[in-house]
Amino acid sequence: DFGSGIEPEFLEHVFDKFAQSGSPGNRRHGGLGMGMAIVKHLTELHEGTVEAQSVLGEGSEFVIRLPVASEDAPASRSSAPDTDAPSSHPQRVLVVDDNADAALMLGMLLEALGHEVQTASDGPQALTLALSFHPAVVMLDIGLPGMDGYEVARRMREDPALAGVVLVALTGYGRDSDRQRSRDAGFDHHLVKPADFTKLKEILSASAEAVREA
Repeated sequence: DFGSGIEPEFLEHVFDKFAQSGSPGNRRHGGLGMGMAIVKHLTELHEGTVEAQSVLGEGSEFVIRLPVASEDAPASRSSAPDTDAPSSHPQRVLVVDDNADAALMLGMLLEALGHEVQTASDGPQALTLALSFHPAVVMLDIGLPGMDGYEVARRMREDPALAGVVLVALTGYGRDSDRQRSRDAGFDHHLVKPADFTKLKEILSASAEAVREA
């Protein structure tokens, strides 16, 4: 890659989930910072490794190494860590984001954890899908075009057919006033991008537990 390169202090975190460089150029393109995390996850599933090298201002190099097995070699279990093992209680999750790449990557990550996922790119589509898909959790970007995430959340809360759905705000703003505005709109959780993946998994686990106890 002959782009702008990666800052030395960020290079060691480039494969972390939801990690994004602080570079204004990277922020301008949006996304949730999951692309390289998915690369690492898929590589490890094939018992390979991936590493990154970069010189700021000159570009980056990403190297993937995969084992080659002989035809008569027995199938082996992946040595990838089990921190992302599939959930024993999968949920239906609706991901709403006008950034198609961000929605796709978050959806892929959730599906890798065993959840059933559908995505929407705007408010009206999200409301329509919610009524047919019946999600347990909706991960909703605030900065949607036209009908923003606050309005989508209010309309979902007003619809009896969506009673009990867990609404998670995904936004770039985390001030107290931003969190209060989310609560007022009906959100259960407010996560600042790049979102904490551990927190996302905790929200999904709590949702599954609530369903089991209902």
